[in-house]
Amino acid sequence: MTEAAARLRALTIGLDPRAMDYSGLPDLDEAQLTARVDAANAALRNTEFDITPCLIDASPAAAEAEIRELLSNQSFDLVMIGGAVRALPQHTLLFERIVNILAARAPRIRFCFNTSPETTLDALRRISTPATPAS
Repeated sequence: MTEAAARLRALTIGLDPRAMDYSGLPDLDEAQLTARVDAANAALRNTEFDITPCLIDASPAAAEAEIRELLSNQSFDLVMIGGAVRALPQHTLLFERIVNILAARAPRIRFCFNTSPETTLDALRRISTPATPAS
């Protein structure tokens, strides 16, 4: 019998719904976002990936400390950084700190980005498939 192929280890980093400022998002509230994130994480459980979800605080220092702790105990092949971290201007410093700690502590990690919690699996699959060489 052959061993099953090893699952790629993926870290998903997103802003904790409790840390979000919803004042500029009239069609979204904490309960809705929490439900969407929970559903996305549940959908990731029985996939080809070994997922470690990481919901971070909006504080760059707190987020960096949490990610450093994760990286000191585990290694990851892939990382998906969520849109609330990347796309909201007030989180630019947070995004920079996350990218820099990952680049320093996990230089071989591959990055991917979703457009919503529901597209996380698509993003992971997109980056896990080897690129076809240009002809």
